[in-house]
Amino acid sequence: MQGAPLLFSVAKRLESKVALITGAASGIGAATAKLFAHYGAKLVLADVQDDKGRALCSALGPSVASYVHCDVTHELDVERAVNAAVARHGKLDIMFSNAGIIGEPCLRLLESSKTDFERVISTNLVGGYLATKHAARVMLQARRGSIVITASVASVIASMTPVAYTCSKHAVVGLMKSAALELGQFGVRVNCVSPYALPTPLATKAFGMGEEELTENMEEHAILKGVRLKAEDVAEAVAYLAGDESRYVNGLNLIVDGGFSTGNPSHGLFRYSIPGDER
Repeated sequence: MQGAPLLFSVAKRLESKVALITGAASGIGAATAKLFAHYGAKLVLADVQDDKGRALCSALGPSVASYVHCDVTHELDVERAVNAAVARHGKLDIMFSNAGIIGEPCLRLLESSKTDFERVISTNLVGGYLATKHAARVMLQARRGSIVITASVASVIASMTPVAYTCSKHAVVGLMKSAALELGQFGVRVNCVSPYALPTPLATKAFGMGEEELTENMEEHAILKGVRLKAEDVAEAVAYLAGDESRYVNGLNLIVDGGFSTGNPSHGLFRYSIPGDER
């Protein structure tokens, strides 16, 4: 019977917490929303996919989750989402800044476009900045809070992702470190979670592959065999960073990649020939 209190505490580890999740309608965001609800949190889900977002709220129940339309590249949208959470629940304990895009699936710098680069930076980096800024606005008054930003294995190595995406995720880690250093004095923690590639709707669309095809492709390059990364695995890492179990963890980029970033086995993807080069 000694294990019973521990099991209960794990099952309700986010009870009484209020969480706002951007990019919540699908993929890692949706998996995290479901897990947070399981752990007892109250949720405000934010996305531009309104039908999917509202459907998820309906599935979780109106007493658990509410939805707000939010384009994270627009500051007013992000500000309204944070204000909606506070208006509904009286506080904001957790901000999971998860909204992001991959952009054009182009691995060659010379073939990439400035327009796409700016679009990716606007969503991934500026969106994370706005989420952090407006969550901090509320959390500083309460002298507590946890902000978690979705980065990527591409935040620590250059690998199988377009240059815009890689740049944006490296920059997100810089954002996190700066915010962690500044906000820690007020009891607010800021961390990143950096997963290896997994077949979310965003990734399958960006790379033009089906879920199984992309999974097998990623499995081929993975270091850790016998386990396939799922959105639920990433959600568990986010729950750890969001909850009180990590109360002294601040400024961490938690890499969930099965050891992929310990080396760079995909460097060969960058090799190609150019016209007139006979070397």
